[in-house]
Amino acid sequence: MGVIGTPRKFHKKYAFTVEIDGIESAAFTKCSEIKASTAVIEQHEGGSPIPAEKAPGRTTFEPITLERGSTRDHDLFDWFKQVIDAPALAGTNEPGFRRNLDVVQKDRNGAELRRWRVKGAWPSEFIGGAWDNTSDENVVESVTLQIDYFDLVQA
Repeated sequence: MGVIGTPRKFHKKYAFTVEIDGIESAAFTKCSEIKASTAVIEQHEGGSPIPAEKAPGRTTFEPITLERGSTRDHDLFDWFKQVIDAPALAGTNEPGFRRNLDVVQKDRNGAELRRWRVKGAWPSEFIGGAWDNTSDENVVESVTLQIDYFDLVQA
């Protein structure tokens, strides 16, 4: 009888942390997917019936959206404010609003499973939440981050 192998254990979505340079409290309840895609360039040989040769083109990295309950902490808005104020600093040194961050996936015991390192993040959208006097839910704020690059850090 042949060896079947070891079954895979898939990671659950429930436990993660976000560590952002310069942000004291980065506890979030949701993080959008981390996504990149590479364009496909097709090279057709003139008049040839042979299918096009495909080659990789530019890679783009999609924005990441983080959500959390609104608190007294306003580090995220202050970061967004740096981006708002950046055009006033045009022509001077780099305004300094780009930050690096890690999205860390954990198991139920808090042990690290994976670490995604994100480079050059900056907030392009900030939502302070919606208010409803008839609701029992918390106000949720969110921030959308443009990013330069991400990588999976090997443990």
